[in-house]
Amino acid sequence: MKTITLLVLTLFLAKGCGSTGLKKEGDTISIEYEALTRGTYNKIITKRDTVITIKDREMKNPIQRTLSTNDWNTILKLMSEINLETVADLKAPTKERFHDGAMMANITVIYRDKIYKSTTFDHGHPPKEIEKLVEKIIATSDLNK
Repeated sequence: MKTITLLVLTLFLAKGCGSTGLKKEGDTISIEYEALTRGTYNKIITKRDTVITIKDREMKNPIQRTLSTNDWNTILKLMSEINLETVADLKAPTKERFHDGAMMANITVIYRDKIYKSTTFDHGHPPKEIEKLVEKIIATSDLNK
């Protein structure tokens, strides 16, 4: 009887854990946004409860602050709307980065031990498919402060 109860309880808990999807796996997700040009370097590293903003290539003065649960959940929701397998094939809507008209940027998602890196795009003009995620990542950082 104890074995049956234990088996039922295990199945019940396993089913419950699977229903929360990305929120349960939040500890293993990292999102990095990088924008650079010859004289400028910006990087944002976002994890479950932390956002780190780096504004120099030497990474001398990183700005680390707490990321709210609400912001993290919004980021996870936006991430879930993206097909990570095709993010490397997205087309950039503008080409200003080719003549120093804009910083070149990309976003990298590390999820389930896989790295999904976008194609390069102009900072401020990401592909539509990832636009909301990029905007949210930037908004939660100290990049524009």
